[in-house]
Amino acid sequence: MPTIEELKYPIGKYISQENISDEQIQKWIHEIEILPQRLKNLVENFSVLQLDTRYRPDGWTVRQVVHHIADSHMNAYIRFHLMLTEENPAIRPYKENLWAELSYLKNLDINFSLNIITTLHARWVLLLKSINKNDYAKTYFHP
Repeated sequence: MPTIEELKYPIGKYISQENISDEQIQKWIHEIEILPQRLKNLVENFSVLQLDTRYRPDGWTVRQVVHHIADSHMNAYIRFHLMLTEENPAIRPYKENLWAELSYLKNLDINFSLNIITTLHARWVLLLKSINKNDYAKTYFHP
């Protein structure tokens, strides 16, 4: 039986890299590009019961995770825009756990969020492919 720590971080905790190569950037862009289809393929045949199953004790349901991905990635995309158009902008954090508990999301069809993720990622990839090396040195402030 996996530990709660393993369930919280199934691929391990994020470890920041200091020297990031162009190859690594392209790999990350590709991951952003393919995520929508991979996610759709994963959940397209889930029953309502499966969508409303928690993936770990005290964790979110699959439905909440799908909606969270849409919310989280919309915020990330906006943060990229802010970073590219302002000098070290302060970004606004949000309470992800409270967003995930909003009542209208409890039974909302995941296709709403899958459509957002698909379209958003298409734009995000275009944005990422359009920026230059100097843009990667830009920063933002996360309070």
